[in-house]
Amino acid sequence: MFIEDDELRNLYKTASEEHLQKLEAGLLILEKQPEDLSPLEELLREAHSLKGDSRMLGVTEVESLIHQIEHILGQIQQQQQTMTPDLSDRLYRGLDAIGNLVQEAVTGNSSGVKTFQVLAMLMGAKEEAIGNREEAIGDEATGNREQATEEEAIEEEVIGEEVIGEEGIGEEVIGEEATGNREEAIGEEVIGEEEIEKIPPSSFSPHPASDTPYRIDTIRVNTRHLDDLVTQTGELSVTRIRIASIADGIEELRSLWEEWQRHNSLTSQRDFPLGGGSLIAPAMNLDAANQNKAQHLTEAIEILLDRLSSSTREHSSRLDSISTHLENRVRTLRLLPLSNLFNLFPRLVRDLARSQQKNIELAIAGGETNADKRILEDMKDPLIHLLRNAIDHGIETPEEREKVGKPPTANLRITGSQTASQIIITISDDGRGLDADRIKRTAIAKGLYREEDLDNWTRSQLYNLIFLPGFSTRTDVTAVSGRGVGLDVVRTNVEKLKGSIEVNSTPGQGTTFSLRLGITLATASVLLVKVCDIIHAIPLEAVKTTFFVASQDIFTLEGRETIALEGQATSIAHLATLLELEGGTSSLENSLGTPCILLEIGDNRLGLLVNELLDTQEVVLKPQSQLLKRVRNVSGATILGNGEVCTILNPGDLLRSVQQGRISPTVSNSAIATIKKKPAILLAEDSITIRTQEKRILEGAGYEVTTAVDGLDGLNKLRNGHFDAVISDVQMPNLDGLQLAARIRQNPDYNELPIILVTSLASDEDKKRGVEAGANAYIPKGSFNRDILLDTLKRLV
Repeated sequence: MFIEDDELRNLYKTASEEHLQKLEAGLLILEKQPEDLSPLEELLREAHSLKGDSRMLGVTEVESLIHQIEHILGQIQQQQQTMTPDLSDRLYRGLDAIGNLVQEAVTGNSSGVKTFQVLAMLMGAKEEAIGNREEAIGDEATGNREQATEEEAIEEEVIGEEVIGEEGIGEEVIGEEATGNREEAIGEEVIGEEEIEKIPPSSFSPHPASDTPYRIDTIRVNTRHLDDLVTQTGELSVTRIRIASIADGIEELRSLWEEWQRHNSLTSQRDFPLGGGSLIAPAMNLDAANQNKAQHLTEAIEILLDRLSSSTREHSSRLDSISTHLENRVRTLRLLPLSNLFNLFPRLVRDLARSQQKNIELAIAGGETNADKRILEDMKDPLIHLLRNAIDHGIETPEEREKVGKPPTANLRITGSQTASQIIITISDDGRGLDADRIKRTAIAKGLYREEDLDNWTRSQLYNLIFLPGFSTRTDVTAVSGRGVGLDVVRTNVEKLKGSIEVNSTPGQGTTFSLRLGITLATASVLLVKVCDIIHAIPLEAVKTTFFVASQDIFTLEGRETIALEGQATSIAHLATLLELEGGTSSLENSLGTPCILLEIGDNRLGLLVNELLDTQEVVLKPQSQLLKRVRNVSGATILGNGEVCTILNPGDLLRSVQQGRISPTVSNSAIATIKKKPAILLAEDSITIRTQEKRILEGAGYEVTTAVDGLDGLNKLRNGHFDAVISDVQMPNLDGLQLAARIRQNPDYNELPIILVTSLASDEDKKRGVEAGANAYIPKGSFNRDILLDTLKRLV
């Protein structure tokens, strides 16, 4: 069935979706509070309206199914039936099938819904009963024309026009013979009210396939907003006419200028027929008539220029006001309450919780918060991913919760709110929380990071690893999650909307995901910076502050350039290096220092060094080209006022590029040769303060330094790299310096490798033990200074 009339088709689609949403929401309330029958009045009204619409447009299959649902609701209202979870399942699946049939009616694409099967399910048939009936009367099963005719007759009896009467389909029979009994035979089985079929939900699934994008095709608009748009359109037309008059004035000005040039040329030719002499002389020798004409032309040009200049400023200002008003109004028209999105989730949570045998109470707040239509469209799948993970990974079974002293019913909460510049959506649960150690082990096992890379990471940084592609701590695959996909898609979709995602968790108490999204998607406030004579834009929502950094304030910590900012060590990076631009790191510093932008995303910070800070600006976002969609560190582009194309950078990508070591600076061949000549030093020291100090000394002297946090870490790094010397503390956990030196000497490959022990143990006996372990030099920390260390290295390396 396909509705041919365009207008009626669109109206039916919109109205049916609203009816189905209200029916589903009402059933959820009725299921939670079956003793409260007050929602039934509205449910019956919605069902009756949908039935009437379907009958009018000839969508008989929808009419048949919704009539049966209406009949069941009537029985509940008359207390002939009780709302049970099994009955709820049947009603939900019936609504799902109706939704798919509505789509078939408005698109013409087959839904695959077998109405007879769904109707039997609504009446309480079991899967085997329906299957046997299909076999008994199916055309393909028997190839018998008489049986096919029987099927048509029976189906007509059940869902045909004459059956849909006030007495209700539920009173009809579905058997070999009509007996008037509600529990008649269907094939070899019996339909009973207490029996619910087990047909897979995919037979008539409510939700579109995952690859079908969620789209909001229609928006209801207040008529006063339309009136305002019409008024502004009129103002725009008036301004357009006035600007057209300015164009006429410019044409008049051009004519006056040409007349002035002709007059000046004729005068010059008369006074200087040979073309020589002073340029001022013609004006000096003009007769009175010529002087008057020249003065008249000059005055006319000046008057016209003043008028055009004034009109241009006036109309430019008016255009700016109208365009701003139109932009704000159109943006307002695209705003929809988050409840349009949030209302999709109660049914999802209910079904998933039931399939997992978990008790979950879903609370929704902030649904009245307005957001751009595209946010609602693009956030549906990410939020579903987060809800699925919360139910499958985070929330425990009732038995598990009671063992740890929690109530058997878990709390799951979705909240929407708004700040001056962002829409914030949070999903929180009171489940088991994230296991940072398990996340760390998974990252190492999957080869994403080495253990030493993660040793100094904060818990918040470890939590962010769950957004990496293919990351999952689940060892088993379930129907809900555990396939290692999803959360990376969440982050990708959030960043497409100029947003960021943060995760906070307390073990044993729960997890909260916070999605921060830009309010406007057509424009963005950006900071314009210059790097290598190229202008780039950085979204202002990620910029904490800007300042200047002096070169002497930069030190190296754990292999990264670092500054101390507000009492906190903050990594910095050259933006030119991250973008792989040549020459961008030279001559950055001026009298004030090097311009630096502090990015802040959640708990993570990064300083970006640039050539020049330009200005903040509101820019129009251009659709991202196919070429830029896979480019790291880039989120889009815009066109500046001078017509120049400007790249908009992705702050989240820039931060991850530094964290994951994706820095690939472009350097000259001579620089590469210099780097290769740098002696490589392995520095093992468990004190971060001493390790940092020694590392700065060594790197300042031209050495390439790799740090280790103890002897065991140093031994592992020695095996995986090439070093010209080892500098080690003696007193360290896991493997001390003496043991490290002895283990190094056990390997013939390291017989000639210089080992320097730097320690607070300064007795002769300590030095003797150092020599016996294989150290080449022993420097007591009491007499330690920069020169002693460097002189010793220079002598040994």
